[in-house]
Amino acid sequence: MMRRGAAALLLAAVAVPLAWSVGGALMAGWNAAAWQALATDPQTLQALAMGLWTGLASTALAVAASAWLLSHSFTQPVWRRLVCWLSPLLAVPHAAFAIGLVALLSPSGWVLRALSPWATGFDAPPPWPTTQDPWGLGLIAALALKEIPFLLWVALAHLQRPDVARRLHQELRLAHSMGYGAQAAWWRVAWPQLWPRLGAPMLAVLAYSLTVVDMALVIGPTTPPTLAVLTWQWLQDADPATNAQGAAAAWALATVLGLCTALAWKLSQAPWWRHRWTRGVAPQNHSAQGRLPSAWQGPTGLHVLAGLYTAVLLALLVGSVWGHWPFPVLWPQSLSWAAWHSVLASSHTLWTTVWLALASSFAALVWTLAWLEWAPLRWQARARQLLYLPLVLPGVLWVVGLHRLSLAWGLDTQGAGLWLAHTLASLPYVLLALSGPYAGFDGRLRQIAATLGHGHWVFLLRIKWPLLRAALASSFAIGFAVSVAQYLPTLYVGAGRFATVTTEAVNLAAGGQRSLTAAYAWLQWLLPVLVFALAARLGRPRQWHGVSHRGHNRPLP
Repeated sequence: MMRRGAAALLLAAVAVPLAWSVGGALMAGWNAAAWQALATDPQTLQALAMGLWTGLASTALAVAASAWLLSHSFTQPVWRRLVCWLSPLLAVPHAAFAIGLVALLSPSGWVLRALSPWATGFDAPPPWPTTQDPWGLGLIAALALKEIPFLLWVALAHLQRPDVARRLHQELRLAHSMGYGAQAAWWRVAWPQLWPRLGAPMLAVLAYSLTVVDMALVIGPTTPPTLAVLTWQWLQDADPATNAQGAAAAWALATVLGLCTALAWKLSQAPWWRHRWTRGVAPQNHSAQGRLPSAWQGPTGLHVLAGLYTAVLLALLVGSVWGHWPFPVLWPQSLSWAAWHSVLASSHTLWTTVWLALASSFAALVWTLAWLEWAPLRWQARARQLLYLPLVLPGVLWVVGLHRLSLAWGLDTQGAGLWLAHTLASLPYVLLALSGPYAGFDGRLRQIAATLGHGHWVFLLRIKWPLLRAALASSFAIGFAVSVAQYLPTLYVGAGRFATVTTEAVNLAAGGQRSLTAAYAWLQWLLPVLVFALAARLGRPRQWHGVSHRGHNRPLP
């Protein structure tokens, strides 16, 4: 009975602000005049079409690339490399990645500088729309490349569970012995089991891609912009009528997302779709078929992805210290630390980012631990849709509700309100990261501890949580990275009084201070990656002492 009461209090602590914010967003969009103005605005349809195009195309590319990488790495030697490299890729925030990609692909960027001496012959940057292009290709590329690590991380969280990994290896070996090649076995055996597990993460990717604002401001199209950017501009307007039109546009984005989700679910339930993944194929020579993917396709795909991220981060690092750099010279002729001096002088910005990320990720981790430990499994299953709302709600709609919540609770422009907003944003990711390891924990250890006379708290503190410390540290790092990347909640709830490295980087990206923008974007990546490195260090397995021939523990040299 006490456990149910504690679970009810935990659920209420999150459900009340979530429901209040959704209700506030609903009230903001309940304006017939705003909907009429939205329908008659000549920019609406063009912006909606651009948002649909970039959102759907980037999501499809991210899912296809993630599935391809998984099919060419699972059960292969490259699998361990994928697991090790995923945390640094996840640590790169969306806005920082977009800023770095602009530094690579812009007409004065590194790609054209590298090609100009021997391929293009340009003496000046050409007037090419390589970024902020009218077709949205730059935004599609940035979104797809940034969401691939997230989908891989979700898949790895499921595939690395000992029971799942053991069963899949056995099933793939059985299919292999029946004459099916490595790829045929993966797509017929493993992928149909993994696909349902990726439903909610793919919905989150689609929701983010359809409604992203910070990346679209940096690298997205401007004529017309996406509907999410247009909504953000309307919500920023001081005119109440224009502001209400922005709230209506946010709900229009939510409606479009719901329709896309319903259509995707309907297609996934179609008989032809299921038949596509489960029908048998003629057995082939598995020894010849499985050689090419394991030889170079899997490592090459992973190396390309890691190389792109490395190039983006290198472009940011060099961009933060460049001085005189005429086109088409590949390397700056002089270096300057002026941008970093400005960053270090704004110590309050760094401190705000750090304390917000630490406080929100710690609160999300503590809540998730308590929820997974004391809430009944039936409650967890039923509350999952509510707790994952921040993942699937459009960002511009979510911040409208958060702003209404902060106003009603007297938290507007307050640090406590900003902490609450960041905690609600980080909590779904922490819950998603920790649910798999918690569900896969061997429950027999609890029975063994009980037979030895240890209570529940002793079991948690000395057995269960120490064994899960890698998952706990990784979940904390993910929550930290999510908090650092928050842009819209920081602007709306903080009302511009709290500056973080993310808000500074995105705001500066619209100006001409390239080196200062790159410095803030690099710092935006450096903070999460340091926490990920610390989490990896804390999560390392213990090195047990060897046993000598006399039966006593012998210290390692």
